[in-house]
Amino acid sequence: MKLLKGQDELNLTDGSIAKPLFYLSLPIIVTNLLQVAYNLADTFWLGQFDEPEPLAAITFGFPLVFLLISLGMGLSVAGSVLVAQHTGADEKREAEYAASQTVTFAFIASTLLGLGGYFVVADFMALLGAEGEVLTLATEYMEVIALGLPFMFGFFVFISLMRGSGDTITPMLVMFGTVVLNITLDPFLIFGWGPFPALGVQGAAVATVFSRGLAMLVGMGIMLAGTRGIRIRLTEMAPDLTYIRKLLRIGIPASIEGTGRALSVNFLLVIVATFSVTIEAAFGVGIRVFSLVFMPAIAVDRGVETMTGQNIGADKPERAAATNHFAARVSFLVLAAFGVVIFVTAPAIMNVFTDQPDVVAEGATFLRWVAPTFGFIGIVRAYSGGFRGAGKTLTAAAISITMLAVIRLPVAFVASQGFAPPGWWILSSPDPRGIWLAFAVSNVLAAGIAFLWFERGTWREADLTEDEGDSEAGGTPTPTDD
Repeated sequence: MKLLKGQDELNLTDGSIAKPLFYLSLPIIVTNLLQVAYNLADTFWLGQFDEPEPLAAITFGFPLVFLLISLGMGLSVAGSVLVAQHTGADEKREAEYAASQTVTFAFIASTLLGLGGYFVVADFMALLGAEGEVLTLATEYMEVIALGLPFMFGFFVFISLMRGSGDTITPMLVMFGTVVLNITLDPFLIFGWGPFPALGVQGAAVATVFSRGLAMLVGMGIMLAGTRGIRIRLTEMAPDLTYIRKLLRIGIPASIEGTGRALSVNFLLVIVATFSVTIEAAFGVGIRVFSLVFMPAIAVDRGVETMTGQNIGADKPERAAATNHFAARVSFLVLAAFGVVIFVTAPAIMNVFTDQPDVVAEGATFLRWVAPTFGFIGIVRAYSGGFRGAGKTLTAAAISITMLAVIRLPVAFVASQGFAPPGWWILSSPDPRGIWLAFAVSNVLAAGIAFLWFERGTWREADLTEDEGDSEAGGTPTPTDD
């Protein structure tokens, strides 16, 4: 049996659900694992320093990277959804037009975000609670990332558009090459091996931006050639101010979802910063471990998004519903199994990234508080992907905000700062375990909310291949052959 199947071998709108979802999601899992390898490589090499400040610096830097990307990520989600629905409706030229316009507006948005972010990095890091050497290192790291944002974001757009068309293998192969390059460059630029200067934390950022920039160029070249996945056309990349309405209608809620996730991590950092640098470093490593563990759920999320979009476009809502329920069950079982493994091996996992005993001990505690609830994250992700694929990005955003802002942040603040009511079993004095508890509580409650919301069936109303009243703005222009 072939583990990977090409786009032309997959039928997402007929036949079995399990097989196409598996073949669609497996390359996404690999791609996301490679994606995490960027962050894990930085964490590993910076963990080789004797002091915790470099690790703490990227702990503060990573959420801001996530925030900047999330602010513009809605456009790539909109492009992916439109490409998927037009593909399912057998409207190839409309799908290509959607992809071309997405690339244009995504580049404009990421350039503006990067330039704006460059000038507020230091103030933002200080606002989160970074200070002293940690603030200096985090600022150096983020200034490079901000200027390189268009290159980083361009590759994410390439991945999204190819996925919408049903091709998840090509992005995986491109990602593999750039990860190898990044991992190779990291020690040379961080420690100054060979002819390179020792840039420290800033060197990790330079390696990341350079690798992502090369990936973006390769990805754009593939789409312009049109030999794999979706094709983009230079003649259709001139900004169409009428089409941006359709992209924004889908993309703004998707950006809200991603931005909400990013802001929640940033606000959690404000709470984490009330404790020691050791707690900050443990939190940073733990978050990166989570990003690795959750890769299967995120991959299924994206696979469900594509399958739901194509089935909605093909007017097969029942098959879309069955896909979501199947994905939720599988994601729960897979992540629950991972949770057992993480719980048992937590100290050993932390030791991979740092040999500082205090950081290892606190990080292991963090992992063990959250690991038993991993399966519920799989449920949330599966149904969120379904909502997005149906164009209900606002619903996905609402679930995310409820999970993170309404549940996780308040519980983290109350439980960790010693504000628990008298008689509660939660510690009544400041303790970081209150933050770890908040992750577990929010994971479980959000899974229930996502399932019940999906059962309401409001997602069935979406069909973004129609102009939905956009005729006043010109609707979707008819693409022309070049």
